[in-house]
Amino acid sequence: MNRRKFLTFLALLSPAVIAYNFRNFLFKKESVVIKNIIPIDFQWPMQEPFLFCAHHYDRYPAGNKNFGLDAKHFSGRQMGSDFNLKDGFRIYHGEEIPGFPVHPHRGFETITIVRKGYVDHADSLGAAGRYGEGDVQWMTAGSGVQHSEMFPLLHQDKENTLELFQVWINLPKKNKLVPADFQMLWSHDIPIVKKENLEVTVINGSFEGTHYYNAPKNSWAADKENEVNIFLVRLEKDGEFKIPKSKIGTNRTLYYFEGSSIDIDGKLVNSKSAIYLDSNEELTLKSKGNCELMFLEARPIGEPIFQHGPFVMNTKQEVIETIDEYRKTEFGGWNWERKDMIHGEKIEKFAKFPDGKIERPSV
Repeated sequence: MNRRKFLTFLALLSPAVIAYNFRNFLFKKESVVIKNIIPIDFQWPMQEPFLFCAHHYDRYPAGNKNFGLDAKHFSGRQMGSDFNLKDGFRIYHGEEIPGFPVHPHRGFETITIVRKGYVDHADSLGAAGRYGEGDVQWMTAGSGVQHSEMFPLLHQDKENTLELFQVWINLPKKNKLVPADFQMLWSHDIPIVKKENLEVTVINGSFEGTHYYNAPKNSWAADKENEVNIFLVRLEKDGEFKIPKSKIGTNRTLYYFEGSSIDIDGKLVNSKSAIYLDSNEELTLKSKGNCELMFLEARPIGEPIFQHGPFVMNTKQEVIETIDEYRKTEFGGWNWERKDMIHGEKIEKFAKFPDGKIERPSV
């Protein structure tokens, strides 16, 4: 053994080095990429600026003449607040038609991603719409809006399956009280990146040279520097999904909602998991079989958050003022003929904006 090797050998035998190596052996970090793994169900844990996400998957039966459910399906449910999955579906706050009748929002945005079925929108600004089958509605609640989101059962001769995600993303203080607004992202406009055993739907952000930024102008996501990436990811067996490290340091989360297991940085992760990731490290995910995930990433806003139900402000006092204002103004009131407004039997997508403009997607 030459002198250099001998000195190296002696160094390895020093008490400090032995203690260091032993400690690393005992407390070895399983992954430098994964920060935490949390089980998920209907509602998912979020990292700021994202506030909330619910994954709705409801296998509704054939609808009745009112585009709702026959009364035989009401038994055993807490009607008006039905959130327990029974017989494959929930009715939510609906009374006959599933969905969410008129309710208010202020201070944040809703991103409604509909993969299957249809949603009927109506709001206190006079806007309306029917969208689904791959469409996304991005609504800035801003200073305040009332809206209804109903799930009409348009098919009376077959089942009506609904699958959607609703994500809430915060607004910075300077935009909390901007005028309410919404933008439609029609399915034919949303880019899908396809590679071998991989499909990535880019709802917002940038992925491997594909860029799509179409959020409302006051959104945190409208500024590309905030690195707001919202992807739906499908992988087949042996598929690989890679994301480079963030330029600025973001909050990065994978929601693994369907499949058997995936490999992230050498660690096997089962489905129904929220995976908090270190955005300062490159992400490499490999699938063991078919799987589906949602990827959310953004620079945090870094401001105080005080939330009371559908109101998200910076302080308790601002929420108190919001509640007082809502009691007085109802954010413009409700001028629709019903609180669970739907838009007829014709299966046709459209969006009517507050200025009266009507948008219909090309097929």
